[in-house]
Amino acid sequence: MTGAKYCRSKKIDSAWPFELTRIQWLWANMKGLRWLYVIAMIGTVCYNALQLTVPYFSSKLVDQYLSGENAAYNLANNRNGFYTLIVLMVGLTLIRCVLVYFDCMAYEKVSQGVLFKVRNYLYDKIQRQDMKFYSTYRTGDLMTRVTGDLDAVRHMLAWVVRMVVEAFSLLGATAIYYFYMDWKLALCLLSIAPFIFLIIYMFKVRVAPLHALLREKLAYMNTVAQENISGNRVVKAFAREDYEIEKFDECNTDYRETNIKTANTWLTFYPYVETLANILPVVLLLVGGLFLIHGNITMGEYVAFSGLTWAIANPMRQLGNIMNEFQRFSAASKKVMEIYYSEPEIKDAQNAIPHSERFEGLIEFKDVSFQYSDGKLPVLKHVSFTANPGETIAIMGETGCGKTSLIHLIPRFYEPTDGEVLIDNINVNKYRIKDLRSNIGLATQDVLLYSDTIDGNIAYGDGTLTKEEVVRFARSSAADEFIAKMPEGYETIVGERGVGLSGGQKQRISLARALAVKPAILILDDTTSAVDLETEKEIQHSLSELPFTCTKIIIAQRISTTKSADKILIMNNGEITEQGTHEELIKKGGYYAEMVRLQNGEA
Repeated sequence: MTGAKYCRSKKIDSAWPFELTRIQWLWANMKGLRWLYVIAMIGTVCYNALQLTVPYFSSKLVDQYLSGENAAYNLANNRNGFYTLIVLMVGLTLIRCVLVYFDCMAYEKVSQGVLFKVRNYLYDKIQRQDMKFYSTYRTGDLMTRVTGDLDAVRHMLAWVVRMVVEAFSLLGATAIYYFYMDWKLALCLLSIAPFIFLIIYMFKVRVAPLHALLREKLAYMNTVAQENISGNRVVKAFAREDYEIEKFDECNTDYRETNIKTANTWLTFYPYVETLANILPVVLLLVGGLFLIHGNITMGEYVAFSGLTWAIANPMRQLGNIMNEFQRFSAASKKVMEIYYSEPEIKDAQNAIPHSERFEGLIEFKDVSFQYSDGKLPVLKHVSFTANPGETIAIMGETGCGKTSLIHLIPRFYEPTDGEVLIDNINVNKYRIKDLRSNIGLATQDVLLYSDTIDGNIAYGDGTLTKEEVVRFARSSAADEFIAKMPEGYETIVGERGVGLSGGQKQRISLARALAVKPAILILDDTTSAVDLETEKEIQHSLSELPFTCTKIIIAQRISTTKSADKILIMNNGEITEQGTHEELIKKGGYYAEMVRLQNGEA
């Protein structure tokens, strides 16, 4: 498989106001620093205007002290004027250098300030998105947006805008001075500019789609690297190192070739720009020489024209690089703004009910159906059941029957397509999301532990927990015994995703983390699947004696987990086909009774 096949990036609907241009977006994020940026741009104009001082004073020196009619007299009798011109040339050059330094610092301060602000805003946006967002965007793509793409935005503010202002202010100031000295020669020299602008426009049309493609290639390469590193155990388990190296090499090659193609696009147009820019001295030599011979301009003016040809040629040469960097910014900022203006579909209603108190824990599903937005078939169909406060509800069923989708509707990870999910007789979409989820403890089979201490992972949901409380919840999840045997106990650092711990140990820490928030509703998604029966029995005993009232929704496949539940729901094809207690379901002789016989070795 080649990287090119997988370089497409999905995207979701966003609230990006497309009438808002990228420059307007930058300006909006410059709030508090706009005055400094305006001063910086004025400073750029000023120090480029000062570029005219050396050619101007040079022309005066030539006409008054070297080749003019009164040159010898002035040199003999007005040497102070000569020294004054020299001092002015040196002094204004030094002033210009100081101005350039502080001007660049101002651009950098603004660009870093905007970068800091936008990156924090983007991270906040990403944190508050719903599950659809995370199933749509790849991790590597998101990482590219908050790193490389944002750096292109910073570069736009710190360098591209400065170069644009510098190029046009220098070109404009030089043109004005040229026309001031001799408009005919000025027109001859400036007549080359339209041809260069035409070439730059043609370059822009060609390079724009390449920068967009280049950005996609980079995002995919980052995704491949991120997935490979985070899934290194699977790679090693299947001895697929060579395959992964080859896959990354294909992505890297694809990215390199696109990069080369992008660079070569400019190299295709650059000789034409360079040739036209180099024609300027030739035009000056031919036309300016004739003007000088016929007395239309003085030698000093010719020197000034000659000294400023670079001030026309360099901005023209620079326009290609400026356009190249602007297209890079354009492709990157589009991706950044897509996230910047994205809005989660699941969010607080305008009339959301504040509920800072603890929930009672009454859960009710009323004729709930659910289908994923990108799916064709319903996942849940007309599901109805009630869990009273303090009850334990166990859910069983074959893989893919909709168990996990059902529990994801309780904390509003997804919204039902039909029906209602109620907690304490109020539809969950009426609560503020923060209040709703702060009352729910969730532990899943696929455990993510952060690169932190075991203590920090358990206390993740409540940073105010004392060490004694952390230990107590670890005991409730049968984790205290193995934690105590670790080198630094609860201060032991676990690696990314819990590297260094067994599956059962990670599940027990995850359960302790869910219990540590003292939830009114505890949701366990096959949380004890990787622990032995003796440990599971200990966990079940601890869960039955929690020091707080808690409604438990448990997905499990073991009869030892479900038999003590107040109610057991059997799901098949997104529907509840059986429900009742352990004894009631055995008497029905359905799926549950069959599972009991299989697990007891009676089949």
